[in-house]
Amino acid sequence: MHWYVLPIIIRKQVRMMMSNVTFIINVVLSLFLLTITSSLVFFKDLTINVVMMSMFSFLMALLYLIMDAPDVAITEAAVGAGISTVLMLAALSLLKNDVVKKYSKVKVFPMLIAISMFVSLLYAIPDLPLFGDPESFANGHVASYYLENTSYYIGIPNVVTAILASFRGYDTFCETIVIFTAGLGVSLLLVRGDNA
Repeated sequence: MHWYVLPIIIRKQVRMMMSNVTFIINVVLSLFLLTITSSLVFFKDLTINVVMMSMFSFLMALLYLIMDAPDVAITEAAVGAGISTVLMLAALSLLKNDVVKKYSKVKVFPMLIAISMFVSLLYAIPDLPLFGDPESFANGHVASYYLENTSYYIGIPNVVTAILASFRGYDTFCETIVIFTAGLGVSLLLVRGDNA
């Protein structure tokens, strides 16, 4: 073995170990997400449910960070785990604690719809491409088009900013409108206070 091959072998071993570590972290975070999601069904206290949903958003932000999407992770942490938790706790402070609504019967039709959607998702999951697969449909022509034409059409070097601000400008604008409308609705509910 030549001396210049050793760094390549070490680099490959480190990549394999890191991929194993990433896989283990993904499995652990996914199990936490599954536990939190299933616990939302069993807890009756709304404050505990809000805290659990905040933990869910925080774990999703960690998963986005592992998937090399730091911009989505920051947005999820700020909106999902931060602002949403504060707004939901503020809305809960306006509720009366003694009001408990009990359901006497199970609604069968919505349950059948949910079960059929779950089964169809389980059926579709094996057909999805692997994460990061360069041969997947999404990476086939759209990604290369964005990478090749961003500097020509937009004139800025950051591809992510160009895609969000220009190529997907309407989508980003509509997301901003949705967030603004939700914030406006919650602020109107908080201003009305006891009259709500």
